[in-house]
Formats: sequence, C-alpha cells, structure tokens
Amino acid sequence: MTHWRVDATELKQLDFGNLGVYVEVAAQMSCVLVSGSGARVSLEDGRAVVLGRGPDTAVADKKCSRHQVKVVACFADQHVVVTQLGPNPSFLEGEKLGRGQSGKLSHGGTIYLVNQEYPFQVYFTPSSDIGASSAAHKGHRDTNKTKGGKNGSQKQAPWSPPKRSIKDFFAKSPVKLSKRPLSSERESPDAKRSRGDEASSDSWNKEAEEEDEKLVEEKLRQLKKLAEKSKSCDNSTQPASSWSSSSSACVKSVWQQIGNLMLYTAAGVRASDKIAGFDIDGCIITTKSGKVFPTAPDDWKILYPEIQPRLASLMKKGYKVVFFTNQMGIARGKLRPEVFKSKVEDILATLQLPVQVFIAAGPGIYRKPTMGMWNHLCEKANDGVPVDNTQSFYVGDAAGRPENWAPGKKKKDFSCSDRLFALNLGLQFHTPEEYFLGWKSAPYSLPQFDPRKLDSTAQLYDPPSASLTSNQTEVIVAVGFPASGKSTFFHAHIIPKGYVYVNRDTLGSWQSCVAACERALKEGRSVAVDNTNPDTESRKRYLDVAKAAGVTCRCFLFSATIEQAKHNNRFREMTPSDSKHMKVNDMIFQSYKKHFVAPALSEGFSEILSIHFVPSFKDSQSERLFRQFTEG
Repeated sequence: MTHWRVDATELKQLDFGNLGVYVEVAAQMSCVLVSGSGARVSLEDGRAVVLGRGPDTAVADKKCSRHQVKVVACFADQHVVVTQLGPNPSFLEGEKLGRGQSGKLSHGGTIYLVNQEYPFQVYFTPSSDIGASSAAHKGHRDTNKTKGGKNGSQKQAPWSPPKRSIKDFFAKSPVKLSKRPLSSERESPDAKRSRGDEASSDSWNKEAEEEDEKLVEEKLRQLKKLAEKSKSCDNSTQPASSWSSSSSACVKSVWQQIGNLMLYTAAGVRASDKIAGFDIDGCIITTKSGKVFPTAPDDWKILYPEIQPRLASLMKKGYKVVFFTNQMGIARGKLRPEVFKSKVEDILATLQLPVQVFIAAGPGIYRKPTMGMWNHLCEKANDGVPVDNTQSFYVGDAAGRPENWAPGKKKKDFSCSDRLFALNLGLQFHTPEEYFLGWKSAPYSLPQFDPRKLDSTAQLYDPPSASLTSNQTEVIVAVGFPASGKSTFFHAHIIPKGYVYVNRDTLGSWQSCVAACERALKEGRSVAVDNTNPDTESRKRYLDVAKAAGVTCRCFLFSATIEQAKHNNRFREMTPSDSKHMKVNDMIFQSYKKHFVAPALSEGFSEILSIHFVPSFKDSQSERLFRQFTEG
C-alpha cells in the first residue's frame, strides 16, 4: 500500500481538476509480461516481482540466474522499471543492462532476460469493468493500447488522458513516475461505441462534468482529513506511556543500512514501550515447496492462518511488532540484498500490517543471539520511547528443541539462537507453536557453555603450588584450542619475565617457529611457544630442540572447551582490540578437536600445568557483551 503525506498548507496550492480521472485510470489498469513461448507473468501496481530461471518463466538456461531481474509496474504512467540482479546481462529492447542497473519499458516494449534471449513483452490493458466505468465520466475512454482507433470507418477523436502526473497534485510523491502522458492514438471498440451524435454527447458531457465535480470535492475532503491527521500526529506531545496508541506513525516506508544491519520501517509503524518481537523464517513464514531452504524468492507462505489476526490484535493493544532475522547468505553472496528486501515487502503486504524489520546481513554484533539488533531498536529506532522489557516478549523457532519434540515433529531445532536471544535480553520467550497455536511448552536444552557463569575470581592454573616462570632457561609449549586464551595469558604472565615469544601466526610456519626457538636457546633465553600443538608430533619438535640445548621443557595445557573457545572467538570479533587475531572458522576448531591427544609426561615434559580461562575486562560494556550467549 502506498502512503501519501499532505500538509494542510500544501492543499491550498493544489489543483484537483483531474485527480478523480487520474486515480480511476490507475485503478482500471492491469499489466502482464508475455513471452514468445506463451509464459505469462502478471504484475501488480507498485509491487516488485523477481524473474529468472524457473517454472514461471519456462527458462532453463543456467546463464539466466534464478534472480535475474526485478520488475516493478507503474500503472499510472504505464511503464515497468526493470533492475538487473543476475551476473549475466539483460537487455531492454537493444540496450544492455549491467548488474544493479535499471531501465524503463512502456507498453509493447521487450525485455530479454539474459544475453538478448528469452524475450518478454509488456502489455498494459484495462481491467474488465472499464467499459462501465468509462460511461460515468467525461472524457473517459478505454486505455487499451491496441490500435483499434485506426481501424474504424469513421474518423474518431481519441481520448487523451490528463498530462499531469502525481507530482502535480502532491509535493512529495511516494514513487518516481514518468512525466510522459499516456498514448492518445489508441482506443478500444468500447470507447468508439461510447460516442453518439453531437447533441446527445453534449447532454452526456454536462452530466459527466457534474459527476466529476462531486468526485473531486469528495477527494478534497478526504485529503483535508488526511492532512489534519498528519499535522496532529507531528505535533503530538503525549507522554511515553501513551505512545502505543497515539504516537506519530512512520509516514513513508524506509530502508536503512547500518554496517551489516539492514532496517526496514514500514509506513504506519508506531513507537511503543511494548515490543512484540518475532523471527521470520519458521516463525512467520515457511516454504511453499516444503523444503528447509527456499528454492526461489517467492517460495514462501504464511506459516499459520492464526498469525495475521494475532499480530493485528497485538497492535490494537499498543504493541509495536518487530521482526528480527539472521540472513548470513547476504554476506556470503548467496542472497542478493535487493531480493530479500522485495521479499520482506511482500510478506508485510500479505499480512497488511505495519511492521519494523531488522536483518543481520552478516557476522558481528547484530547477529542473533547477540543483542545488537535489539540495542539499535531501543537506542535509535523507537523515536526515543524507552522500551519496557518486562512488558515485551520474543517468539522464534530456533529454540533448542530435541528430535521428536512433538508428535509429527521429527527434526530437532537447527539451533537455539532465538531462545538465547530472548535470554540475553531478559525477555519472555515462546515458540511459534506455543504462541500462535497454544501448544504446551516443549523440552529444550541450552548450550553446554554458559558465559554468565564464568567466574572472574577462579584459580588461574593447577596445581596452584607450581610456578608460572623459571629462573633457569626453559621452553614452555602451549596446547589448546584457538581462542582459548593462550596469547592473552602469555602476554600477561610470561613474556614480561623475559621469555622469547614464538607464534606461528606471526612467523608463518612451524619450521620458522622451531628455528626461532633454537636461536633463542643459543642466546641463553627462555622460550614460550604459543601454538595449538594438538598432537605428539607437533610437540616433539620443541621437546627435541630443548633436549638438544640441554634445557627442560614444560607443557601449559589450556583447559577451555571448544564451546568456550568459539564464544571467545566471536567476542573478540565483535570488540575492538590492540592485538590482531586471525579469523578462526569452524573447520579449524574441528580439526584441532579431531587431532587432539592429551599431553603426557612420558613425552619428555618435566611438568604439565592446566591453565584455566579466567576473564578480565577493561570496562563494564565489554563484560556485558562477553556475558551474552553468542552461539546458538
């Protein structure tokens, strides 16, 4: 739905002579794309449709992307805006489009989906009731673009629609419209039959003029009411507690981009101290195909019929409905932002509700279960209205439920990120089945690692009687997962004591690390080797160097689990730091786990210390972030 905002002062300057005619013309049109093979794609006024390889277009050529172009019809000006999404070029008539470029087609124009192949022709035609409607107004004729007017035996004066665009009536238009008038050379047989002799035509015209005047007066009254309502909203001074029912609504739908965060605020959204939050996939929508992941941009449907009325009821009660979704496919290049934007708009159009939508389009602080999207909502996207978490709640399907958690529900939840998102925020949590269908709570499990329970005052190492450093030259070999705290520990407790720091991240290979160790020992200096060293083979390299130099070798085993190490990894990705860490992906964690062999004294170590991860924080903000669940 398009929303217009008109101020009362602007109404005084408007000319409404043809407004009724303009609206009627747009309402009577329909648009269809027709291919040479007979495939037909209907377009609605102002609604984006994504076309490409698939059954709708009957195109199977793999050079044509499934998301090749986005098309949007403008009925008022009778043109279609085409934006290329796919990697291979599309053509508008003979003009080549590049990725991200747009162009316009009028009635009869042709778009070639890819490489000047698979043509689709644009047809704007009147809907079935145009004949009856044309008899109600002066000058109304069929806007069919077939050349019927040239085939008649009698000379006829074709109808010319109003040449003013919507910009003539409104100071700000919701969409860009061409100033080109509709063609005046074509009219339908219905339009021909609507003309009689001159005398009867004069009489008919007078009656039509009177009818037009009544319609224009009614349009004027409606616009004045809209302007008064808009003005009262803009001047609202209601306290925060009453914003849920009387706050100014967003007048125009807006997309925003903040780093990896995409934010859509639909026209009609109102700020509120009560937030009803929902995930999208598996909560608001599911696939029409029945597959886990959508096969095309339009492979979706509303999950339950109870959803729309329930959301509408929440809004009546003063809640602001907000969707929060992770879409990592955008960062990975598997999902075009424009395609997902159109999908969001189509979902809200189907629901017919004003909703605010937050999209985490990549890794980082905005990705659930981390609180970044919620914090942005509270701090910058709620018109300054403080959010009451005790009255707010969140609904999502990633709830940590096991296999066979309910009859007919054999698959376990793919993660627990939605439940953890609510847990981080301190919000009441529901699954879609619990909230929309009234099902009983299902069993679930939380991750093994809980960052809230990590003790900052715990013992740093075992046995406590051991000494971290030695007065004698030695080699210390670290063993532990990436991101288990090895570097931080060495720089805090070992390097300041004069140990030479050996690290593969900086030296590049284990051979370089071994050589650096040998040089330091020849200089009579102790060495701290900060590598993962999961197996006996990797550790033997340094044991041999120590034995050749006649010094002892100790092992520091860092006890952090894989879950804790992954949490630490995500935390340091989200926080600025003076020390640079290499990005660690899941494959590296799994590789360490696969090859790990617990170190033993029998390998040649003089002592093995167990080093525990005990967090310390430079400020309270860092600690709040660390205490959140970051992995679902």
